[in-house]
Formats: sequence, C-alpha cells, structure tokens
Amino acid sequence: MRKLVLFIATSLDGYIATKDESLDWLFKVDGEGDNGYSEFYETVDTILMGRKTYDWIIQQGIGEFPYKDKECYVFSRSPIEDNENVSFINENITSFTQELIKQGGKNIWIVGGGELLHSFLKEKMVDEMIVTIAPTIIGNGIPLFKEGKLKLDLKLKGTRTYNQFVELHYEVKK
Repeated sequence: MRKLVLFIATSLDGYIATKDESLDWLFKVDGEGDNGYSEFYETVDTILMGRKTYDWIIQQGIGEFPYKDKECYVFSRSPIEDNENVSFINENITSFTQELIKQGGKNIWIVGGGELLHSFLKEKMVDEMIVTIAPTIIGNGIPLFKEGKLKLDLKLKGTRTYNQFVELHYEVKK
C-alpha cells in the first residue's frame, strides 16, 4: 500500500522558512550532493501541496516547474483551473487523499508544511516523516509543526548525515 510521506528540511529550532518565507538560511549550509533528495524523489509518484507552497514555488521564478514528471495536486480553498503541471483540488483533503492512497503506485509526498501537514497529522494519515535538520537557529519563522494538542508517537527508522545536515527518518505509530 502507498504511504503518505513528509520529506522536508528544518532549522534546528523547528522552522521551515523565515517569516518572509525565505530559505536563504538553508542554502548557506554545506550539504553533500543533493542531501538525499534524488533518492527520495524516485520513491514517489504523487505530490500534494497547499496553495501557499505552490504560489511560493511559482514566485521563485525557477523556470520549469520542479515536479512536472509527477502527479501533482494543489489544495486550494478557492476554485482554480488546472494547468499542465498541477490539478487544483477544492474538496475535502482527507477524503481525496484516502482515495489516492487506495490507488496503486509509489508513495505520496507532502511538499511544504503548515496547514496541509497539520491536517494530515490531525487525521493520523502521515505514515513516515523524513526531516533533515540544518545546523542553524533562525529564531522565528514558519514552524514545521503547528502549535496545538496534537500528539504522535514515532519510531526511528534511521539516520543519515549529509556533511552538516542530519536526516531523521521516522515511522508514525498508528
């Protein structure tokens, strides 16, 4: 069965971006190759992201959409017309994703964090979390996990280092 997986980098103090959505702090850290990205990317065929993350990617002006070879769904509260790279979903996140999980295929990647991740965590839908820690403290910003009464038990599957980065791979106990 397909798994719903988070693969993300965070500062040591738990932020995925600064308040102004900058990742400059992340790119200042010496890594090793692509820090395991390509290897992980081959394990997924479907990508889920929220509208804020999608808009951020587009605003970066990086040219080609980075996930064009995968099925990509963007959850949005307002109806938007699909484009060649993504399908915009304006329906229940949980129901839609449960149907995707039932379909055959590789794993499903939750890109970004914030609202979408919190929705999946509340529903106990996330199967694995691969969190890469950057050796930097940014003091404030956009947290990886929203504050709240959420409680999850995890099982460590493994650790890896990529020069200055440390990857923690967890299975979510259900």
